[in-house]
Amino acid sequence: MSVVAARHRWAVHLLDPAPAERLLEVGCGPGVAAGLVCDRLTTGNLLAMDRSATAIARTTARNAAHIAAGRLTTRQASLAELDLSGFDAAFSVDVNVFWTTPDLGVLVRAVKPGGRLLILYGANSPTPADRITQPIRQSMTAEGLTDIEEVAGEDGFGVTGRRRF
Repeated sequence: MSVVAARHRWAVHLLDPAPAERLLEVGCGPGVAAGLVCDRLTTGNLLAMDRSATAIARTTARNAAHIAAGRLTTRQASLAELDLSGFDAAFSVDVNVFWTTPDLGVLVRAVKPGGRLLILYGANSPTPADRITQPIRQSMTAEGLTDIEEVAGEDGFGVTGRRRF
């Protein structure tokens, strides 16, 4: 049995995916969060993407049953290559580009009106939380998201928002 980091359990708890939702994970890494999300889906689907071929291979191997059941699709692509829309929610866990170069436009456009965006980080980050959350919050505000909230817990921190209707 593989180890599931507390930050992934926390992130999926915050995401709280409904069984029929269409979801996007950016920077899926080895597919830990993808597996947790897909465990909650029935007719819904998660698109897990990462720019790394190795990460996609690991996600695919770890979650073969979810792929076979139609709950998971994987895609190797960079954020700049995304041209997607209609997701109920998009999320990331420990993807540094969102605070080092905080341009969330691609993700905002991927989420349907009223949809959620969650940019989350594990609690053990060597960078202070406010240094990470401030530029993300500013980018969400600039993109017109509503209900922007900084979230923090024992296992992680981040920023969430909702696309305007």
